[in-house]
Amino acid sequence: MEDSEFNESYYSNAKSYLLTCSTDTGANLYDHLSHLLTKILIGTPADPLATLEEDSRDAKKCRVTSDPQQLRDQWHFDHKWNLASKQIKLFQKHDHNPSTPESEDEDILPNLMRIAHYFELSGEGIQREEMFRIWLAMNQFLSSELYPIENIRLWGKVLGTRRNYIVLEAELSETEDEETNLEQTSTPLNSPVNCQGGTQDTESDIDSDVIPTTIYRPPPVIPAEQSGTGVNKKTYFVCNEPGEEWIRLPDVTPAQIVCARQIKKFLSGDVNALVISNPPFPGHEMNYLRAQIARISASTVISPQGVYKFDEEAEGEEEEGRDSYVPDPDFEGLTMAELADPEIRYWVHHVPYILPQGRTKWFNPVHLKHQEEMDEGEEEDEEREEADEPEPEVGPPLLTPILEDEDIDGAPPWVAHYSTKLVPEYAVAILHSSLWPGAHAFAVEQGKYFENIYIGWGMKYTATHLEPVLPPLPQLEFPSGPETTEDEDPTPEVEAAWRKRQQEWARKMEEEAEAAEEEESDEDDY
Repeated sequence: MEDSEFNESYYSNAKSYLLTCSTDTGANLYDHLSHLLTKILIGTPADPLATLEEDSRDAKKCRVTSDPQQLRDQWHFDHKWNLASKQIKLFQKHDHNPSTPESEDEDILPNLMRIAHYFELSGEGIQREEMFRIWLAMNQFLSSELYPIENIRLWGKVLGTRRNYIVLEAELSETEDEETNLEQTSTPLNSPVNCQGGTQDTESDIDSDVIPTTIYRPPPVIPAEQSGTGVNKKTYFVCNEPGEEWIRLPDVTPAQIVCARQIKKFLSGDVNALVISNPPFPGHEMNYLRAQIARISASTVISPQGVYKFDEEAEGEEEEGRDSYVPDPDFEGLTMAELADPEIRYWVHHVPYILPQGRTKWFNPVHLKHQEEMDEGEEEDEEREEADEPEPEVGPPLLTPILEDEDIDGAPPWVAHYSTKLVPEYAVAILHSSLWPGAHAFAVEQGKYFENIYIGWGMKYTATHLEPVLPPLPQLEFPSGPETTEDEDPTPEVEAAWRKRQQEWARKMEEEAEAAEEEESDEDDY
């Protein structure tokens, strides 16, 4: 190799090395040195070696480019920030309607901080900070005047897998209940609407071919109790966090309560979520939550004995079926020993018992069946009516002592104790439910001030492991038997033997017919 070729190759390799880009900045040393030498030759400094490092640093800074927007702080609006932006409105002063006196809202709004104090003494309840935010949310809800609320209280908090539910229990005015009942009955449940949403075909639209009809009649649907009565006596509102919108839960139906007793399901925190279970639940999570609230209230909402009495002025109520009560002004109170009695003899249920049918008052399903038969033109049969008449369901009456509750696998259904034994004059009587873990009640001031709350997963305690209901076996398409079982095709040998027998039988019949004719002709000759 000649020297010229060697020098050219060496120069190319060296230049390629200097042109290698940096993995951090993307610049190369060749361009940096070129820019630096050009600056020195143009500027002709007196001592270029002294300014070499500073010129190199300035050249590097000139290549640095940045987006000016990146120099600002980037805010990430997470769930906490969004929740704080909603809850900040709770701390703002609300302008009350001048036509509504402020004392009316103060009477309706409960003193949650006092309730939180007494529950703190028992080691249960919600933290004071969250309770105060709930109180502000209730105050904001009442100030909006969206519903004619006569009474409201904090029912409790139902935990979920993703978000929790804060539940308010309210009692609306009678006018609101009547409007709700009219909305529910405006569209009949048994209206002739098919699965596609249209009306059923009339006789003129049906083809001339006779369509076979089934004789099966599904069991009648038990109607729900009207708003303001039974399990729908109270109205419930829920939200996930204080400051969010309150959602009104729909009225519960007997079918939803019956199905909720057969399944166990964790709540997710989304009222529109599907409830996937077996048997299938008729509704969404808001309906399942409403059914659980009704079951928990009927079993765990209690009061000291004597606080309430039956309303004697109510008309049309029998002695055993009275469902209306009022505070007793002559209630003298109970001692702390009676309120915290381990045998729980001085507490009663003041929420009606839910029958196995899913209602507080039994409804005779035969009436619906007979009504459908009369609509179809069938005649009534007195004997059949007496035979099909079911036995009415009966439950414990209102204001029944909790002492009569059934034991849970040998354990008492309620546990009562004092909040403290060191200072009995400031003690609080506490009761805990064993059937529905998370249900608590307290009483002070000789039982004249008490409250109930539920904080739990909405699950009922069971002594045994959960055994889900198995799905039913698939039904047969048709009954199996010799009448419907298809025979195997005959072989050619069998068919040939059958034809031979048929021919012999036909020939035999012909011979017998000819012999009979000959006998008749001989008789005619004589």
